[in-house]
Amino acid sequence: MSKLTHLNTSGEVHMVEVGDRPNSRRQATAEGYIEIGVELLEQVLSGNTKKGDVLAVARVAAIQAAKRTWELIPLCHQIALSGIEVAITATPERNALRIEVTSRTTASTGVEMEALTAVQVGLLTLYDMLKAVDPAITIGPVRLLAKSGGSHGDWQHPLSSSPNYG
Repeated sequence: MSKLTHLNTSGEVHMVEVGDRPNSRRQATAEGYIEIGVELLEQVLSGNTKKGDVLAVARVAAIQAAKRTWELIPLCHQIALSGIEVAITATPERNALRIEVTSRTTASTGVEMEALTAVQVGLLTLYDMLKAVDPAITIGPVRLLAKSGGSHGDWQHPLSSSPNYG
């Protein structure tokens, strides 16, 4: 098992030094689900909710969250994102919406936390806008699907090709 990088040799929490690492093109993709009632899903997809276009608001919230991850997660580095893509799609067989976020940078540290934070905040935004109609909303699962770049190289979630995951 690899050692935890956010602990120093004395076992104290610290921010990882990345200044000596070379910049490289890095990308991470994460996904998450929000399960809602059938009628509410139809309302959201038709744009017919009292709160307006909730999908557009969730997209903007996800982008904003990715850009501010370093302010929310104590040991994350502030990095310049070169791109963020947010896709929200229906998963009718689950009565759910799926948010997928891909974040990119050229830096000395990765963008996994930015993608994961964006997904979570996008889902929470949908929850906030829809909870009055459906108090049984369920969020999850959320996971990293893939990452590329950096010293650890490319990685893909072992279950990402499984249609039954999540």
